Amino acid sequence: MGRRSGRAAAKRAAEKLESTPRAFEGVEDDTMADVDMDASDAEPQPEADEREDGDSAGEPEKEDDQDSEPDEPKSPSPPPQPVIRRRRLGRPPKNRPPDWDTLPIEPPSRDPNDTPRRRGRGGWRGRGGRKGQSFAPTQQAIDADGTMIDIVDDELALPEDPEGETKVDKLGNLQGGREYRCRTFTVDGRGDRLYMLSTEPARCVGFRDSYLFFTKHKRLYKIIVNDDEKRDMIEREIIPHSYKGRAIGIVTARSVFREFGALIVVGGRRINDDYDVFARKAEGAVEGEIADPNDRFVPGEPYNKNQYVAWHGASAVYHTGGPSVPVPNGKPEVKKRRVTVTDSNWQLEHARAAAQFNAEVGAIRRLNNAGVYDIHTNTLQFPTTMQPTHARVEPVFDSSSPSQSSIFPPLDRKIPRNFRVIDTVMETPPIGLQSAAYQSERNVPSFLEPFQGLSAMSDDIKDLLPPECRKAFDEALDQENTWKAKWGPEADVMHRRAPTIDAAIVPYSKL
Repeated sequence: MGRRSGRAAAKRAAEKLESTPRAFEGVEDDTMADVDMDASDAEPQPEADEREDGDSAGEPEKEDDQDSEPDEPKSPSPPPQPVIRRRRLGRPPKNRPPDWDTLPIEPPSRDPNDTPRRRGRGGWRGRGGRKGQSFAPTQQAIDADGTMIDIVDDELALPEDPEGETKVDKLGNLQGGREYRCRTFTVDGRGDRLYMLSTEPARCVGFRDSYLFFTKHKRLYKIIVNDDEKRDMIEREIIPHSYKGRAIGIVTARSVFREFGALIVVGGRRINDDYDVFARKAEGAVEGEIADPNDRFVPGEPYNKNQYVAWHGASAVYHTGGPSVPVPNGKPEVKKRRVTVTDSNWQLEHARAAAQFNAEVGAIRRLNNAGVYDIHTNTLQFPTTMQPTHARVEPVFDSSSPSQSSIFPPLDRKIPRNFRVIDTVMETPPIGLQSAAYQSERNVPSFLEPFQGLSAMSDDIKDLLPPECRKAFDEALDQENTWKAKWGPEADVMHRRAPTIDAAIVPYSKL
């Protein structure tokens, strides 16, 4: 059998290594002949080739002429398809090609019918969320425990107070000649209900912005107006044209009045102009007291509602150094001014500093009189001066006898015969009596221990007093002794007796 040509094998190997694939269109496969049974006895072709390569290495030209087969003509390669260069989205490369700016932009490889994807950080959100879309919740939490309240007519459906309903109607209109301290308006598409810009009532009650306003008062529901409502408010000059790209928050006027009561009313007075009268009385509000003493209100003159509007100068509150939330006493904390003290103004500055300190101490005391909540014991603690120091029990044998007290009227005789009735009367010391006279049993500072009332004054000092002063001193001393005489030992004034011990229950050997 003839030997294969090495040159033909090299050509075949080069053809396999070509990068451009060769087209085989129009080339049919040869029909394979059946294998003859006698041919199985013949030696395999690869072994014969190897043996012949070793034996006849010296005759390459002759073998090539005999075994070389004519090469088949190569089919033409297909023309290369032109590649259109495009610019990809995103950041351009550092080494830009010369024609980078003229290349078309690569389209995104996604279905155009799919939902648009967020464009990274920020995306579609921006101020006020995506335009044309808004989320309207149906419930809102009003406390830290997560108590959910339904939202009805743009406000929380809280329990109504019968007395408070006589001061405001369902749409937010105040009754009885009352007037809001902030601007109110209606919103296109929301009926005749009155609304307020959330920033105006926030500044009115002492907050810097509406964020803390809604954070501290969770009974208020914040509404973000849409583009159509915002455009209508701009046309009515409720907000300036520069606010068209901002998220505008509003709140119903009725919910603001229910939350703040007299504080949001022009010239509002406690209890009289509050919605929840029972809650305000429980807080210790004084009926008829001005809710905001700092409010500039002149009866008979129109009230300036623009003082809380940002574009009318209300934004100056950000530069006053005031607190971001209202202080308990209703007055913002004023930073101490640095005044150079000289020989001519030292008395004036000293008096001003003393007056300011007295005002701060008085505000703290008034705040403490309402009680201080202790988080550790879950109790409301009151100052020592407001707690009783002594107690006495006075039995009343005839409860049906006429009484001069309007608090404790006479009782039917059947009631004390079948029930134990205890009337508690709080009695305060008379005016002019020193606190040291009735606080002798309490811990007092060391420098006050020698002086426990006027009775601690020695006779030598009394003799040095002029006659008029001595007479006034003796009257005050008699008043003090009369007061002390009311409060004796507990065994007498509390009607205590020795306990009766039953020997059958507690043997005397155990005593």
